[in-house]
Amino acid sequence: MNTRKPDRGAALAERARHVLAIEARGIEDLRGKLAENFAEAIDILLGIPGKVVLTGVGKSGLIGRKIAATFASTGTPSFFLHPTEGMHGDIGMVRKGDAAIALSNSGETEEIVRILPVFKRLGLPLIALTGSPRSTLARLADVKLDVGVREEACPLGLAPTASTTAVLAMGDALAVILFEEKGFSVADFARMHPGGGLGHRLQSVKDVMHRGREIPLVSRDTPLKDALFTISAKRLGVTGIVDGTGALAGVITDGDVRRAVERGTDLFGTKAGEVMTASPKRILSSDLAASALRMMEEFSITSLFVFDADDSDRPVGIVHIHDLLKAGVK
Repeated sequence: MNTRKPDRGAALAERARHVLAIEARGIEDLRGKLAENFAEAIDILLGIPGKVVLTGVGKSGLIGRKIAATFASTGTPSFFLHPTEGMHGDIGMVRKGDAAIALSNSGETEEIVRILPVFKRLGLPLIALTGSPRSTLARLADVKLDVGVREEACPLGLAPTASTTAVLAMGDALAVILFEEKGFSVADFARMHPGGGLGHRLQSVKDVMHRGREIPLVSRDTPLKDALFTISAKRLGVTGIVDGTGALAGVITDGDVRRAVERGTDLFGTKAGEVMTASPKRILSSDLAASALRMMEEFSITSLFVFDADDSDRPVGIVHIHDLLKAGVK
């Protein structure tokens, strides 16, 4: 049984709101600090042939790891280098042509200051994310981004809270602008996230469609009984009807055949083209599989014929709703 007093719960919630307000103000203040130096940082990162090296100590190191992961997943090759490990051999992972981003709120973190000359000897351009624009780190950097905050959310003003939030937000801003400048697409994102729920959601139609001989197709002049045989043999509940050029003219589902028989249609004397549904719904092979699922749900259909962008007439595949659900598309 919950015996906590309601007024205590309200007081805790109000204190939490105060913490969130401080964190939000720290991020909001960054907007006013963005100037030409941000564009300079983006130009450096766009211009290097190598990777982006993130480095930091303690909480800044944890944030650096996250920023490096965000860069890598959005098309900017990146990795995290702990400065102490770097001074003991891991600097071998760094190459001329890379760029470094160093994180330190004070700008005087001993391990960071010690590794900066190594970056300089290797010719790496250096971007500083620091809360101290006059610090050693800021002075040695090619570009400094001020991520300082008015106060920490910690009531003692000691634990990095609002300051780490601000650095994380600036890292996200760099990553997002970089992938926008590079023209990073949904397809690019999908290639870098093949696993898990996100990977399933970003699959394209061509990843799950049936191809080649698995595509059920008959001509307009095919007897309806043979079209029914194709529907049964391909086990997708449908067949496409193509004209003499191979262009899709219509479709027949097993339900269409059943309804035709109920109307007294002669299976042997009727051609597929006579009972087909013309202008069927279709989708591009490059479209997201999730888009195919939404289209099927919207129009209450179970299959879509698939086309390439450069040929909207001849189908290159077919996708069934069971294929999508089996692949985990939602």
